[in-house]
Amino acid sequence: MSRLGPLREREFRLLFAGRTISMAGSAMAPIALAFAVLDLTHSTTDLGLVLAARTVPTVGFILFGGVIADRLPRHRVMVASNLTSGAGQAITAALLITGHAQLWELGALAAVNGSSSAFFMPASSGILPQIVAAPLRQQANAILGLARNGTSIVGAALGGLLVAAAGPGWAIGIDAMSYGLAAAFLAALNLPPGLRIEGSTMFKELHDGWRDFWSRTWLWAIVLQFAIVNAVGAGATNVLGPSVANAHYGGAGAFGAILAATSLGLVLTGTVMLRWRPHRLLRTATFGVFPMALPLIAFAGPAPLVVVIVAGFVSGVGIEIFGVLWDTAMQQEIPGEKLSRLSAYDMLGSLVLIPIALATAGPVAQVIGQRRTFIGAAVLIVVMTALVLLSRDVRDLERKTI
Repeated sequence: MSRLGPLREREFRLLFAGRTISMAGSAMAPIALAFAVLDLTHSTTDLGLVLAARTVPTVGFILFGGVIADRLPRHRVMVASNLTSGAGQAITAALLITGHAQLWELGALAAVNGSSSAFFMPASSGILPQIVAAPLRQQANAILGLARNGTSIVGAALGGLLVAAAGPGWAIGIDAMSYGLAAAFLAALNLPPGLRIEGSTMFKELHDGWRDFWSRTWLWAIVLQFAIVNAVGAGATNVLGPSVANAHYGGAGAFGAILAATSLGLVLTGTVMLRWRPHRLLRTATFGVFPMALPLIAFAGPAPLVVVIVAGFVSGVGIEIFGVLWDTAMQQEIPGEKLSRLSAYDMLGSLVLIPIALATAGPVAQVIGQRRTFIGAAVLIVVMTALVLLSRDVRDLERKTI
């Protein structure tokens, strides 16, 4: 079986191109937005509020996004989302480049981006089984992961350099253009219409989705785990990380290098996942979560920059193992007509606490100190990951032979 077999299919090539282009631009955006806010107000609390402003509407709309993605052609939903995000980023870039940006404007435009993501993410999760046969789906997930992580390496590094050399507005402007180009590729996809059930309403489909979600112990257990893992990881890394980089490592360039190292770990592991097919999907995936604590421990020191970079790399290895196997398990165990809806419940649970973590990371660090905040976040990641392994449904879910 060819490692790149899915790329022989036209629809997957278009999806691959659209996703890769968009991700290349978006890899620059987090660094650019973080340092735009820090340059504007010098406050980690303000940064947390702007990041939370993006996440809150994602959480608020994502269940509806999942239902819409199951009802309508998923690529059309993705195109509309990309165009909306591109417009929001273009306005953000213009405000920053002209020097007229205010904090509330950055927060409002971040909310626009978060709202559109609430529709893009479930559609993106559900589209792969429509265009890739079951035996090739892990390869397809790995290929998309390689693209995402490869662009993250380049994007994070270039984003840091571009922010340092020209300012954050230019990096966000590139992100805006990438959304438009990606939308053109996604619009060319030829997919069947949505799968709306006659006589069904949106709220009934939400209720049915919740029932299906709760009936799968492995699903809600890992979503509960990641409600905590994602929240503490996002708060510590995205809010406090840039502050540590400014104070100890020289600023945006160093923070970009740390993110690029994480992405390098993701990419190299992605090449392994093209071939490695562990039998116990979720047991193996969950062990990959433990290394996510390492960068937080390194930031707590703060350790020398090279140590933080190595920790980021190892974390990336674990994240990619989890990500590819989790996507494969979801696509294997959940019927295609319900996949976007249940993916939306997965995303809701995984994101719901992030706005709180982003908004409170700065104040918590001011009260107990950055070191204790980082260590506390690392401990929570380890504890939640150990607890989820107590579930037999997680430990024993097997790959099906097709």
